[in-house]
This record gives sequence, structure tokens and C-alpha cells, in this order.
Amino acid sequence: MGKTDRHVKPCLGLKSTKESIVSIENCASTIGSGTLDVYGTPAMIALMEECCHNSVEEYLSSDESTVGISIDVKHISPSPIGLKIKCISELTAIDGRILTFNVSAYDDKGEIGNGVHKRCIINAPGFLAKASSKLS
Repeated sequence: MGKTDRHVKPCLGLKSTKESIVSIENCASTIGSGTLDVYGTPAMIALMEECCHNSVEEYLSSDESTVGISIDVKHISPSPIGLKIKCISELTAIDGRILTFNVSAYDDKGEIGNGVHKRCIINAPGFLAKASSKLS
């Protein structure tokens, strides 16, 4: 389902999943967040953000998007190359344009991370114009 021309609010309890495989490209040693060949925390956070973003995208009008505004997560267990990572997000609060999600990540052996992520619904053209104005 793609973006609509009208705004339909996402509802509380909305869940989404996103998967990835641990590879050398998303390891701490490659990303620069450490020296070991294990799933990097920045990769886990990016997967969590993508999971949340994707879950509400279909509810936004064609000129809207969401941007991450805060994330508070714990990375509690290492994952070696080859394991599948699965992120699960759940929309737990809507406060105007601010969306709050609980996020959890799992590998084949159990939970590897969890926390809270907030995103803001924005007008994409206006947001990009504001960003571009910093170049002047």
C-alpha cells in the first residue's frame, strides 16, 4: 500500500517487523562503533528506525514523512555474522505529530536490544526547504 492523498491517522497498537542478516557491512568493526565482527549498535538502531518509519508511511499524505527525533535503546546481547535480526515495533502513543514506539530486536537466539523511539510527522517539502536554507 502506498501513500494516500489524504491523512489517515495510524492507530495505537500498530505493529511492524523488519529483518536483516548480520554481515560484515553492518558489524561494529566496519561501521566504526567498535573493533569486533558482531552486529553494530548503529545498525540495530537504523533497523529500529526503519521499522518504525515503515509502519506508519502508508498512513501519511503524499507530502508527509516522519523523522526520528529521539531514541533510547539498550543493546544487550552480541550477534555474530550470519544470524538473522528481527525488529518489532509497536506504536504506543500519539501526541499531535509525535509518534512513540516501543522497539525490540531479536537474533536467532533471543532478544538483543530494546527501547523507545519517537518520530515526528513532518511536511517533507517544508522540512527539505529548511534544511537547504542552511547552505545559504
